[in-house]
Parts: sequence; C-alpha cells; structure tokens
Amino acid sequence: MSRTLSRRLGTLLDSHGRPHDYLRISLTEKCNLRCRYCMPIEGVKLTPSDQLLSAQELYRFSSLLVKNAGVQKIRLTGGEPLVRREIQEIISDLNSLRDDGVKQIGITTNGVALSKRKAKRLRDAGLDTANISLDTLEPMKAEFITRRSKDMHYSVMKAIENSIDAGITTKINCVLQRGLNDDEIVDFVKMSKDLPITVRFIEFMPFNGNEWAKGKRFISLREILRVVTSEFGEVEHQRGERSDVAKNYRVPGFAGNFGIIGSMSQPFCSGCNRVRLTADGMIKNCLFSNEKDDLDLRKYLRDSSISDDELLTIVRDHLQHKKASHGGMEFLEKTRGQNRAMTSIGG
Repeated sequence: MSRTLSRRLGTLLDSHGRPHDYLRISLTEKCNLRCRYCMPIEGVKLTPSDQLLSAQELYRFSSLLVKNAGVQKIRLTGGEPLVRREIQEIISDLNSLRDDGVKQIGITTNGVALSKRKAKRLRDAGLDTANISLDTLEPMKAEFITRRSKDMHYSVMKAIENSIDAGITTKINCVLQRGLNDDEIVDFVKMSKDLPITVRFIEFMPFNGNEWAKGKRFISLREILRVVTSEFGEVEHQRGERSDVAKNYRVPGFAGNFGIIGSMSQPFCSGCNRVRLTADGMIKNCLFSNEKDDLDLRKYLRDSSISDDELLTIVRDHLQHKKASHGGMEFLEKTRGQNRAMTSIGG
C-alpha cells in the first residue's frame, strides 16, 4: 500500500470514534490445562489444522495493520500460546515490525511451558511482556481449578521467576471467584512487595460452559479493593491510559503494583482499542459478541483476488458495527450460550 493511501486511511476507528491500536491474536485453541472458568468440562471441538491461520498469514495481517492502520501493540493468546510450535518464529516476525510502529509484543500464558530457556529465547526473539495466569497460591486448589495435577502449579510459580529473570515485564492474572480463591486476595497482593510485578485481579465473567450460573461466584472490583485496604490501609492509585483495562494501585513501599479488571461491574468499553483475531481467523468486535457477528477474515486472507487495500477496507467496515458497550451483566447472562468458550476466543 502506498504511503499516500496509508496517511489518508489513518488509524482504525469505529463508529464511536475509538482508535484501535491493539491487536490480540489467538494462536491456538489448544491448552495443557482445563481451567473451569475457561474451558467446558467436555473440552472444545478443535478447528482442523488447515483452517487455523498460518504464521505467514498472521504476519501478513499484523504487518498490514501496523504499517497502514496505526497498530502499536500486539498480544499473543490462546488457548495456550506456548503450545504453538512456531511461537518463537511468530514473535521474531512481529519484532521485525519495530521500525514500522510496533512498540510492544506480549503473550498471555498459563506459564506451564515457560522454562528458563524458553523465557530467554522468547525475550531474545522480541517478547516484551508476559501475563501469567495464576488463580491460586495453593497447589491442591490449583488442581481443582485447572483439572490437572498440582505439579503443574509448581511449574507456573517457577515460570514467574523465569520471566522476571529473562527481563520480561511480568504480570500475574488471577480470576477471582467467591468461595474459591477470594480468601487469597491479601496473599496475592503481598507478592508485589518484593517482586517488580503487577498482580491483576479479574472479575469472573460469563462464557459458554464455565459454570457461571452455578452459584454466586462473582466478586466485584469494589469488594476486592475493600479487602485490600482493610489489610494495608490506603493505597496509591496509579494513573493510566484511557484504554487501560485495569485500575492500578500500589501499596506504599511495595516494589510492584496490583490492579483490578472490572469487566463486569465497571466496564472499560468506552476506551476499547482492541482488534481480536481468533486462531481460526475470525475477527470479534468484542470479547462478548455473538459468533454470528464475527468477520471471517480467513476467507479473505486466502482469496488471492483480495488485495491488501481491499482487506484493510473490509476490516474497517466490520469495525463500524462494533457496539458502544457489551450491555452489562444482565445482558451477558442472557446471551452467554451464543458465544464461544473462553479458550476459543483468546481473552
């Protein structure tokens, strides 16, 4: 695409005037854990490998948005992105787009496969940040949550250390559920006392097959903050960007921070800047949008008659259908069965 056309088209904007400079790519639907809030107990039907986007297709699309639509931040998710064999190659390809505008490359991982050697190799390939999922500090509880051996919990704890040692900016993601792990809030915050990490608490969200309706498991941002301040007193609010999903805080004197992602009680829709691409090549305008509203990008990527200019126009047009907000907790409960399981979306 010519520089003139690039300047004319500019940033990806939706009909609500929100710029989209953040691309989230799911690399796979596969995962080596079976977390209850993410994957149905029966698992998910995996997409045939020939219908998953290749490393080359991912690079083409990423390059198109970086060079011509102002995308600056790219995050690789899953399933579990580290089970994708070309993960290092994909990160290296994205790293080659630094001069074109990429400022940050990240992954969201359960950490099971993030060995010391793996962390170093990914950092050398260009990885900047890692969000590591950790929902409990107790091995037996981890076995219940993940439906896998507690031995994997020890691997995740080691992965946090490996990530920090490799020079990767590290965050911990903890999905809170009342009666399951909300008694560990204080202990999680204490992790940030001596470690240069951000511990992020995520409100439990309804997805297909994640047992949302079985009991009152939801715990809100305000409740979480109340627990923290009851233990530590007043905390410092950290200023962030309009598009930040978390409200970030720091306990005075602590090396790291903690954050709360209030997706349900305090949605951040007004600042949404995300383009979400699933492993099978669908663009979702929202984490909670119905499958019928997704754009089949794969179909256009594999059509040799579609130019890059036309592909970008198709994406821009699809973005105009993005809603102002996801409709809140009541709406999401009613439409829960019309979306994918979390592991098939990519978070």
